[in-house]
Amino acid sequence: MDLKMGNHKVERIGEDIRRELTDIMRSLKDPRITGLLSIVKVDLSGDMSHAKVYVSSMDGFEAAKEAVKGLQHGAGFIRREINERLSLRTSPELKFIADNSIEHSAEISRLLKEVEPASRAEQSGENAQQ
Repeated sequence: MDLKMGNHKVERIGEDIRRELTDIMRSLKDPRITGLLSIVKVDLSGDMSHAKVYVSSMDGFEAAKEAVKGLQHGAGFIRREINERLSLRTSPELKFIADNSIEHSAEISRLLKEVEPASRAEQSGENAQQ
């Protein structure tokens, strides 16, 4: 039972880190960190010593990879900020990973919009035949 409670705590702190990272990223001055960036997920290790941070960009996967380079460069500053804001005993070591989920979602949305008018036209044709 303690394991389950500990897991909930890790998830909660991971979500707190995600929220704070989003705010911190807005204040970073690195030119590689541009456009609409989103933190998709934070995977925090059970002992909370390491965190994998998945970053996605509306400008595509290449932009996300460039942003990750900038975030890795500022990882020490970001880690210190998180520690101050969340008052953690030890701040996790951050590893930023580029993710293409926003770009993938936009592509799926575009495809669905293309299919929708064709689907409605088919339904209209079926209704007219009946």
